[in-house]
Amino acid sequence: MSNSFGNLFRITSFGESHGAGIGVVIDGCPAGVNLDFDFIQSELNRRKPGQSRITTQRKEADEFEVYSGLVNQVTTGAPLGFFVPNQNVRSGDYDHLISAFRPSHADYTYYKKYGIRDHRGGGRSSARETIARVIGGAIAKLFLSQVSNIQINAWVQSIHQISLEEDPADFSLHTEYEHAVKCPHPEVAEKMFHFIDKIRKEGDSVGGVVKCRVSGMVPGLGEPLYAKLPAELSTAMLSINAVKGFEIGSGFSGTLLKGSEHNDVFYNDEGKIRTKTNHSGGVQGGISNGEDLVFRVAFKPTSTIMRDQQSVDTEGNQVTLSGKGRHDPCVVPRAVPIVEAMAAIVLADQLMQYQARQFDGLKGEK
Repeated sequence: MSNSFGNLFRITSFGESHGAGIGVVIDGCPAGVNLDFDFIQSELNRRKPGQSRITTQRKEADEFEVYSGLVNQVTTGAPLGFFVPNQNVRSGDYDHLISAFRPSHADYTYYKKYGIRDHRGGGRSSARETIARVIGGAIAKLFLSQVSNIQINAWVQSIHQISLEEDPADFSLHTEYEHAVKCPHPEVAEKMFHFIDKIRKEGDSVGGVVKCRVSGMVPGLGEPLYAKLPAELSTAMLSINAVKGFEIGSGFSGTLLKGSEHNDVFYNDEGKIRTKTNHSGGVQGGISNGEDLVFRVAFKPTSTIMRDQQSVDTEGNQVTLSGKGRHDPCVVPRAVPIVEAMAAIVLADQLMQYQARQFDGLKGEK
């Protein structure tokens, strides 16, 4: 089972949804990075359950413990070890799944691959594993902020058929609905909130889209062939639970344009090469061009719904599964910090690879 992600900046996660907790080892983080513990915790707080009535009501503090890799909150270059204990485990909610496969979950595929599975909340397939990603992403963000101007902001662009048509200029969240939905537009956020709440009361679920914009980008990140920056990002995003799609720049909508409409024309902006448009999403030939990195991530409806569903058990017998437990009717709001985290890990890794190939590194880019 592969549990690591990254090359020079690398995370390895461990733990299960209903085990002792979730941990992560961050290997390759350079020495000298100041770790802001309040910031790391704030990133975990954005992801943690029980934030509103439209998220799972599993109550977890998600407070981290750190075991290695730093002195006086400054990294030493040694592996960083973090752990977040599980405190509100109700494994009995899953007793009816010991031998039954939930529709659209990893139950059947895990069983066929390994011959055994953890039925308690899905074990490693649970989105609770993303705690490790958020911690790794927080460290990556701190590293990026201390060596570059790269800023990563994601938001909920759409829930089902409710969509925020224009990208926000300000990513601050002010209202209860904005905080709950992670959409920085009060009217749209309120519509999204009430729709998700309606679906929750019906015992059903919905999906949506998270959009991410990375500003302050450095030109030259990514490889021209097998490790293109969009390929690395797509691998990261598609590894997140419930993700079904990734597109960068114009994405599929670009197929509706002609080349004369789609090409990003270069111009000289007071000595800096820029493009007049950004249909490429900040990447050309697999390598960042310095424009904002813009991509979207599509999330399916939550697989667990509070309705009876037909399935089979390990013997192939037909069974009826009743919806039980504590689950999100829509995973999209809590996915926003996870998308940012995985983007940060990719960019930290890519930046370190870029620096390794440059004699002067990022001299003058800060």
